[in-house]
Amino acid sequence: MQHSSDSLPHKLTDNSVVCLMAPTASGKTSLAYELYDTGRFELISVDSALIYRDMNIGTAKPTAAELARYPHHLVDIIDPMQSYSVAEFVSDVARLIDECHRNGKIPLLVGGTMMYYMALLDGLSPVPDSDDSVRARVEQWRREEGISALYDYLGSIDPISHERLNATDTQRITRAVEVYLQTNIPISDWQRKPKQALAHNPNQQWHALSVMPDRPWLHNRIEQRLDIMWNEGLVAEVIDLLKKYPLTPNIPSMRCVGYRQVLEYLVHIEHPIFDETHLDKAQFYEAFGKHTAVNGEKEISDNVAQSATQPNMANQETEALACQEMQKKALYATRQLAKRQYTWLRKVMQLPSASSNGTVEFESGADASSRMILQMFETMAEAREYLS
Repeated sequence: MQHSSDSLPHKLTDNSVVCLMAPTASGKTSLAYELYDTGRFELISVDSALIYRDMNIGTAKPTAAELARYPHHLVDIIDPMQSYSVAEFVSDVARLIDECHRNGKIPLLVGGTMMYYMALLDGLSPVPDSDDSVRARVEQWRREEGISALYDYLGSIDPISHERLNATDTQRITRAVEVYLQTNIPISDWQRKPKQALAHNPNQQWHALSVMPDRPWLHNRIEQRLDIMWNEGLVAEVIDLLKKYPLTPNIPSMRCVGYRQVLEYLVHIEHPIFDETHLDKAQFYEAFGKHTAVNGEKEISDNVAQSATQPNMANQETEALACQEMQKKALYATRQLAKRQYTWLRKVMQLPSASSNGTVEFESGADASSRMILQMFETMAEAREYLS
């Protein structure tokens, strides 16, 4: 969607909130830095991976020097073992928007986690956060009987969610079971309740900017970024994370694109990191379809010996092939992520309350200047022009 300069606003009002939404590797961060340098904006990260400490390379996190010069809210706020719900994100953003406005700045929300944006713009169902004890019970159930047992149970208590979810969607199935065990109400019933969105605040003017660049251009950028990650040491970063934290393969941090593929690679080559006492080796091997040792005996072929020069317990040829496979899978997964982000961006532009001219007018006597403005661009340059 092209926009002439005549259609662009000359000034963002003091109560503005700007969402800069675009797929991974599209140049959002560079534009955010330019806008921060104008002195008009504060940066709020909308990225479900940047929240984790010590996960730097695989998340394309700004460097420490960049974060010092361009401070981001909601970066490095939890450890990889911890969880951070969408509801917590929305609550934090509501607080930060008010702080930015009190500081005389315009909040610039920048990142690629589209589910977070939809929660802000379209609203969040009032599903309660999971209780830690319930979560632990469900996880133990899953480990003992498998996700199929939870999926079958979901069919008996919530047929709507059972039909909607794929039988292998571990995250959503376990979440649905947790909600029912905690509240005795199916998650599908919770999801039908009215939603409240921060963007519906009549005292704020929201600008939701979707940048959807040319696919071949973006695919080239994705490949270049992944090459940088491999060269900077993403595999070593994951090994360091496993050394430092008692991680498990299905926690949210380890489901991040890139990290997931490195974990699979490390399992495939039988890396000795999984012998660390604080890690549950069986969980990792189960997650990636690798058989663990039987009766305490390691599954190592006679011609694959562990040595100081080959710490990964695999010969060099096998390891090289596994590394190539890992990189191919990471590239594919990142492209699929971008594809899903395009789908989310189109959903944003088709919000039910949006009028044909791209604005969302509020009811209850709100001031005429208070509205959500939806704009779509093909390049960051067009978004820059809009915000200049």
